Amino acid sequence: MSLKLKIVSPERIEFEGDVESVLVPGTLGQFQILVNHAPIISTLDKGKVVYALPGGEKKELSIIGGFVEVQKNVVSVCVELN
Repeated sequence: MSLKLKIVSPERIEFEGDVESVLVPGTLGQFQILVNHAPIISTLDKGKVVYALPGGEKKELSIIGGFVEVQKNVVSVCVELN
């Protein structure tokens, strides 16, 4: 089982696909989202969104803010980019 991740910015869809984990810069601190994470909505501060693709490759995206929603292994991230 994997997570479905969708990262959108005002300009375009930055990423859409399966991932093993997502690390986000939450307003109260950085936190990681794994498979079967509890439902959550959180604002995001300036920092990096880091996500691990199946097979272990990690990608990162620098942001200046946004929000994340997790629901039933679907992670939706709406961000403003640097």
